[in-house]
Amino acid sequence: MNAVSRATMGAGVAAATSMKPDGTLETVVLDLASGRKLWAKPTTMTGRLPGMGVQAPATVEIGTQGVVVSLDPVAGQDDQDKAKESKQRATLVARDARTGRELWTRPVHSTFGPQRCGPYVCLSENTELSSARMVVLEPKTGKTLWRLPGIAEVEWSDRERVVLLRLASHPVVEAHDLKDGKTVWQLPIEQALGPGVDLSGGWAFGATGDKLVGYVAPYTNPQTKQTSTFGLFSVRLANGMVDWMRPSVVRVYPSGNPAFAPVVRPVDQQGQYGGFARLDADTGRVVGQITPGQVPGSGWWLAFPRDMGKLGFLKRNAAGSVFDLATGEPTPVKGTSGWSFCVTDPKPLPLRGLTPGFYSIAALCEFDLASGKRITSASAPPAWFTGSQNGWRLWRDEKGAMHAVKDGSATAPGMYG
Repeated sequence: MNAVSRATMGAGVAAATSMKPDGTLETVVLDLASGRKLWAKPTTMTGRLPGMGVQAPATVEIGTQGVVVSLDPVAGQDDQDKAKESKQRATLVARDARTGRELWTRPVHSTFGPQRCGPYVCLSENTELSSARMVVLEPKTGKTLWRLPGIAEVEWSDRERVVLLRLASHPVVEAHDLKDGKTVWQLPIEQALGPGVDLSGGWAFGATGDKLVGYVAPYTNPQTKQTSTFGLFSVRLANGMVDWMRPSVVRVYPSGNPAFAPVVRPVDQQGQYGGFARLDADTGRVVGQITPGQVPGSGWWLAFPRDMGKLGFLKRNAAGSVFDLATGEPTPVKGTSGWSFCVTDPKPLPLRGLTPGFYSIAALCEFDLASGKRITSASAPPAWFTGSQNGWRLWRDEKGAMHAVKDGSATAPGMYG
């Protein structure tokens, strides 16, 4: 398979969106224990923004049974112009996770894609219309339990609650009771970071323990040349209280999820970048940093070891440099390896009949920082990159093949959530 989305898992299966050689997409479901392909069905995207990446199927666990929910293309609707005019551009389909047997369908005009929210399915639909709304669906029957006006994305859920990001000109993070949709708490992001937030630059969230950590990226308006408010903030899942905030920092890549070993660069009011700092996701405090004067010239990519104790500047096929993050001091580069992006100039996916500009989820490779050369390694990428769920770690390699290890890692978000 050529996995182009992140993977979701539950009830003993893993599911991802894969691109076929002809540029069409399919939902592929694998047995988690063996990696054996259980089934595959054609899938599509309609109304999703390229910056969000290719959507993954939603995998929901109900007791021992699993349900995989994805978007099927409408039969005979290959033409993009025809699809744009249609009220139904795709079909949301729920299937038994192990057999692929169809359980129910729902017509869809435009959507960012289905997401698991606790034991249910959340779907923002009609995202390109004034009637945009988020619906919460029962996974076995497709019955609508409750709905909210506007567009929302699931950032965290358990069996009782879901925390949503409400996408609007003044975005809000809010918790709802999953049974009836009742609002538990609300936090306008501008209350945490300051006025002038614009989600056009992108965002990322992750949760560990009792906290949700959010990152809003900067966006420079092409007309006004003004840059929006950006930075990191932490909110308590129980009551929506802000625990800490770090305005005017940008997240760097590759690095850990905002809630798991975030690494950032401060930016001053003139738009000048500072050094690098690793933060404690629990407190927001700096636990290690490199000063601006220590950052080498240009032509480097960041590389981190498994424990993120060091920060490496990788130069392809040339000697790089390494710093101890705890002390900020340079360390010998000889014999030091780090994980960085396998490819630094990725090409957009050649998707047939879909909006151009989508990229596959990036893959990480190990490099010798003294020579800048790839290390052929059979070991799994670091947990800060893959994340872990119930002891399993899933990732795609640079050719799109899926890999899994069950190493008992504590559940934590990965770089992509």
